Amino acid sequence: MPRPDWTPHRRDDGELLGWIHPDGDDWIAVDVLGRPASAPTEWLDAEAALEEHGIAWLAEPWMLEGEDARPLRVRILEVTPDEDGAPGRIVVKIDDFGDMTRPATAQFILSWPIPDRLRPPHEGDPDPRTISR
Repeated sequence: MPRPDWTPHRRDDGELLGWIHPDGDDWIAVDVLGRPASAPTEWLDAEAALEEHGIAWLAEPWMLEGEDARPLRVRILEVTPDEDGAPGRIVVKIDDFGDMTRPATAQFILSWPIPDRLRPPHEGDPDPRTISR
């Protein structure tokens, strides 16, 4: 658990969706990447925010900045939060579009919680499926 006052919140199948922690008289939901998933709210609303947020978005493409001249399109392989004083990590790899016949692509180990240089794609980001000059 990242912090002693964070309570894990799991789906019915046991999959971790994030944590809920106190904020004064309210509660804040935090997703598995360590980002707020709700504003300060009631406990049940924080749970609902994590349920609605889910974890399917982890499978989507992400953009990693700072490793090349242009942002790299990557996929998340692993998310390990801080635990018992041990730092967590996020492992990503260059998107290979699921091609199992390709050689392994480069992997990058990032700190947890999510650093600013790992972000969802924005319109105008380079698309590695197209050839550009």
